[in-house]
Amino acid sequence: MVTPTHPAAAFGIQYAAMNTKLITYAIPCYNSAEYMDRCIESILACEADDIEIVIVDDGSAKDNTYEKALAWQERHPNIVKAVHQENGGHGAAVMKGLEHASGTYFKVVDSDDWLDNAANKRMLASLRFFTQPLDLLVVNYVYEHTVDNTSELMHYRRMLPQGRVFTWNELGHIGLSKYILMHSVIYRTQMLRECELDLPRHTFYVDNIFVYKPLPSCTRIYYLDVDLYRYFIGREDQSVNESVMIGRIEQQLRITRIMIDAFHLEEDVASPKLRTYMRNYLSMMMTICTVFLLMSEREDKAELREEIWSRLREHDPQTYAKIRRSPMGFGTHLPGTLGDKALLSGYHIAQKIFKFN
Repeated sequence: MVTPTHPAAAFGIQYAAMNTKLITYAIPCYNSAEYMDRCIESILACEADDIEIVIVDDGSAKDNTYEKALAWQERHPNIVKAVHQENGGHGAAVMKGLEHASGTYFKVVDSDDWLDNAANKRMLASLRFFTQPLDLLVVNYVYEHTVDNTSELMHYRRMLPQGRVFTWNELGHIGLSKYILMHSVIYRTQMLRECELDLPRHTFYVDNIFVYKPLPSCTRIYYLDVDLYRYFIGREDQSVNESVMIGRIEQQLRITRIMIDAFHLEEDVASPKLRTYMRNYLSMMMTICTVFLLMSEREDKAELREEIWSRLREHDPQTYAKIRRSPMGFGTHLPGTLGDKALLSGYHIAQKIFKFN
């Protein structure tokens, strides 16, 4: 349990006892009964007793998700915890998983995704090797595209050092399609708590905060070149579906505002290479907001576009100036209707190349 001086105590959070397990896999579930078993089975396949799986039922109302979670807990009482909460969205479910985590490390696995067993075993063996815990372990992930039944590996072989612990000062250039995403991170649990990570309720796209806010707190980093996470993409109601993202542009804006407010990058982030990476990531978020506002039918989309860029300019003028001079910043501010058309054309070209949404 946390002591009264821990920052979480101010919010009434009582964390699980630390370090009784090597790793906690948190599985946020919302009406996931149809596909959650595959996810859970893929983790249990490692046959390790020093792991923990926290299944968080986020107020499912349309199926028996929580009953399934309880059944898994009954079958594996020393590994699986079933937790129920009133519906709060993906971010609230991740935070609930963190609250109940007793592992040294913390990994989020969405209920429609799964882990490769051989890669998971290698990852666990690597984590057991370190006498001084890492802050961040980075692994590869694989897009499993349902539309054309293809797989696409995302790795960091030319961007991150291999075979040793490193710091952000050794970070290589990470391209547009190679950002470090929720699928690729395993964090030290206590570091996540100490960096005061807070994910908003009833909001999609919180994974962007999850892979942004903790980064300056990570001082011991390791890259393991294994293809661990299998990311299912292509379901029509999925949050990253283009039409869904347009309809949820308010939530995308909310996430981006939180990321803007999280740091004054030039002042708060010591490593120049990490600062550049985080600025590029924020630039990508600003571009996403701009593009989907353009594609929306909202009458106030021009005002919202101006508001998000003004917020960055007022909160962090130095970062704003650098993003505005970047290729993405320049592309989002091409003048007139022709400029907007050019921006959307560039987006659709990138969409075909990288097969997102």
